[in-house]
Amino acid sequence: MKTDDSLPVRQVPLAFEAERLCQFDTYWPGANHPQWPHLRQILSLPQAALPVYLWGTIGSGKTHLLRAARAEAEARGEQVAWFDADMSMPWVLDDDASLIVLDDCDRFDAAQQHAAFVMFVEAVSRELPLLAAGHLPPVDLEVRDDLRSRLGWGLVFQLIPPTEEEMRLLLRREADRRGIFLSDDVMDFLLRRLARNLSHLMAVLDRIDRYALAAQRAVTVPLVRQMLAAEEQP
Repeated sequence: MKTDDSLPVRQVPLAFEAERLCQFDTYWPGANHPQWPHLRQILSLPQAALPVYLWGTIGSGKTHLLRAARAEAEARGEQVAWFDADMSMPWVLDDDASLIVLDDCDRFDAAQQHAAFVMFVEAVSRELPLLAAGHLPPVDLEVRDDLRSRLGWGLVFQLIPPTEEEMRLLLRREADRRGIFLSDDVMDFLLRRLARNLSHLMAVLDRIDRYALAAQRAVTVPLVRQMLAAEEQP
């Protein structure tokens, strides 16, 4: 059996794992169930004439769905132009792009807002579909007026995040599928210690599974603490 000191410190980044898990089939509609079939169809095959804007609080699945839409487009061999608030300027739209995605619109600075408006102009002139998301509905976004009007121009969907009970249910179901016993103490720790973002929590569970297997130890709060501490090391 390996000792704790022999465990690898650095593994696949959580951000990468979260993105890998962002598929339509892994999205939990929850309270969004009534609109989910229609929304999935729209995001799976977005249309140039109908830009789509998703909004909701943190953990509601906005980025999850945008990433899922990008994954499906790329699986069809299409090129997706992805822009978000963490991307530095300038933003360049490749000639081969067939879909434009704008994430975290509520966080865009002045330069990014201008670039996002240009993307809308390009989408219209080149007849490209555009998907966007933000924390607030378009009317409440603190962005330039012309961008605000365009974000509310097409289809607007509000996403409601899963409840804590639903997150517990999904984590328990996924843990059972993997053959992991996830105690209430571990569940409480995960929900208290980490952002209540279902995609992120599922990625963490993936890491816990592999970490516990490598250590040949049961999943406990001390083991999860150790794993998180190892991830934070430079």
